[in-house]
Amino acid sequence: MTVDSDQILELGVDPEEAKDLLPRINACLNAQTPPACWQKLTQEVLTPAHPFVLHQFLYREIYKNWDANQGPPPAWLPSEKQIQQSNIGRLCKSLNLHTYEELHNWSVQHRSEFWNLLIQQLHIPFQNPYTQLVDLSQGPEFPNWLVHAKLNIAESCFNAAPDAIAIVSQQEDGPLITWTYQALERLTHQVANSLQDMGIIPGDAVAIAMPMTPESVAIYLGIVKAGCAVVGIADSFSAPEIATRLQIAKAKAVFTQDVVVRSGKRLPLYNRMVEAEAPIAVVLSADRSPLPDLRPGDLTWSAFLSDRNTFDAVPCDPSDPTNILFSSGTTGEPKAIPWSHTTPIRAAVDGHLHQNIQPGDVVAWPTNLGWMMGPWLIYAPLVNHATMALFDGAPTGRPFGQFVRDAGVTMLGLVPSLVRVWRASNCMEGLDWQTIQVFSSTGECSDPDDMLFLMALANYKPIIEYCGGTEIGGSYITGTVVQPSSPSTFTTPALGLDFVLLDEGGKQTDNGEVFLLPPSFGLSLELLNKNHHEVYFEGTPEGPSSIPLRRHGDQIERMGGGTYRARGRVDDTMNLGGIKISSTELEETLNAIPGIDETAAIAVSEPNGGLSRLVIYTVTEQPESPESLKPGFQEAISQNLNPLFRVYDVVVVDTLPRTASNKVMRRVLRDQYQKNNLQLAP
Repeated sequence: MTVDSDQILELGVDPEEAKDLLPRINACLNAQTPPACWQKLTQEVLTPAHPFVLHQFLYREIYKNWDANQGPPPAWLPSEKQIQQSNIGRLCKSLNLHTYEELHNWSVQHRSEFWNLLIQQLHIPFQNPYTQLVDLSQGPEFPNWLVHAKLNIAESCFNAAPDAIAIVSQQEDGPLITWTYQALERLTHQVANSLQDMGIIPGDAVAIAMPMTPESVAIYLGIVKAGCAVVGIADSFSAPEIATRLQIAKAKAVFTQDVVVRSGKRLPLYNRMVEAEAPIAVVLSADRSPLPDLRPGDLTWSAFLSDRNTFDAVPCDPSDPTNILFSSGTTGEPKAIPWSHTTPIRAAVDGHLHQNIQPGDVVAWPTNLGWMMGPWLIYAPLVNHATMALFDGAPTGRPFGQFVRDAGVTMLGLVPSLVRVWRASNCMEGLDWQTIQVFSSTGECSDPDDMLFLMALANYKPIIEYCGGTEIGGSYITGTVVQPSSPSTFTTPALGLDFVLLDEGGKQTDNGEVFLLPPSFGLSLELLNKNHHEVYFEGTPEGPSSIPLRRHGDQIERMGGGTYRARGRVDDTMNLGGIKISSTELEETLNAIPGIDETAAIAVSEPNGGLSRLVIYTVTEQPESPESLKPGFQEAISQNLNPLFRVYDVVVVDTLPRTASNKVMRRVLRDQYQKNNLQLAP
């Protein structure tokens, strides 16, 4: 296999550079296998400076005859040295296991031994040790973890050397600032003492409605050290959304800021707390500007903060709540999901094994404390003696990329739609991201071309696709750095956990709904405002050995080579003309059309029921009319999916509505469309 100069020149490569590139490219194409060709090409020839269309062309050319039974073609392969130096590699060696598959099988067949070992390896401190990892006398739906133990999981975040860097942070247009573990712990203790001075007692709920900053991390850990539960509220929520969450969680106080600064704009935040009739608020200044007049009883940060910087963590039962988080709320009132003191251990173990976080690593993940990745970002780095990298600003532009470079980020997590923005704007061009060793992606289904683009930004590093949920505290399906990485592809159930895929008849399938095999460490055991059994267990089929399966609601497709691909939520599945298809499959096809930024596919029916009609909401690069877009959408669906699927309507919008975790709210679009189109034409 060879490529010629015309092919390279058509991709926009400079003619002089093409003369140099062509022989080097063709030399790499002589490798024995397509993966070896690609690996040699990415290690010796291609760089982030080359046009991405060149990367894309060569990837497709090399793998054009790839056997799909092997799964999607890999864009990164681990070396033997990388495997041996990984946390998984070391764990396999200590257990005398020779393959990753052996390790995963052992982790689910010997769950108590697995979690015992990881708790020891991460040096989780206990004020009173547990006598048994799990008591299953009430059945697998009601496990009792860490029997007789007393602990406070916040203590696990301060096992690193006091002078090690815990946080590197930056505000928009501000300098890079570092916090040591010692400095973070001192502020954490000041917060815990101050909470007691306010009359907050163990078991109370205290909300945080702030961006991810060093102060919000210290506030979070101070609340947990005081034996209380954090109520996570995204700084983007409206006043009614804030009020709903505060009321469900019965929060006694809230920490917030006067404003949120994004792209130079000062967006009010404290005013939303007032409108939401929040309880007593402690208000910080986002940029040291004078605070507005506060409500009677509300406190400035300086008035709140005690100068006492030592504090003995309140001992807690393993099942006591540390955090109250909420589902996205796209199907009605959000589920209030408590994290216990065991849930952060799952998050830290996932980070240790799947994202391969090691001491000294620098971990960035644009997020906030209203989404589970906020607390995940606290526990996964700090418990593993690594550094959190926090950028207080919009992650959509070049300043964030410069922060990633300047902070020396080694593990960069994100939501896939961020990559789509970077790719469309080319805002990361020319940045040196050589420190990055691992990417991770979560929050929504990713696009393979976008993920290949992301890998190319850092000279091809693996992407750990990471899919789970707030009620899991981590993932149920993900990837590793010891397995090949293919764009938008999962390679394994999470270690210590397993699942089955079932069709509507309850039979195992290769493309179906996910059901988890309980018990699994750290997963939710209660909901504050709904019946946990009804939500996750009622009506589910039995699994192996008559174990009651736990409902999750995702649709996953098992492909060749032991790989998987996400197909969206089961409740986003449509029935079009008697044929079922997920919104994700339709959107993947339509998003590939030139000029289309993103789409959301929904199914709507006439008020009295009847056939579902396919409606496409879309954001376009240039102004387009629905009439001009509809034929192209129909052609793409007919050619790539099924000619029986008919596009009923196209709606062009400036943006798609999203949750705080950046998931598209298809329910909102469906309700909006049906409100505006009460009687659908035949």
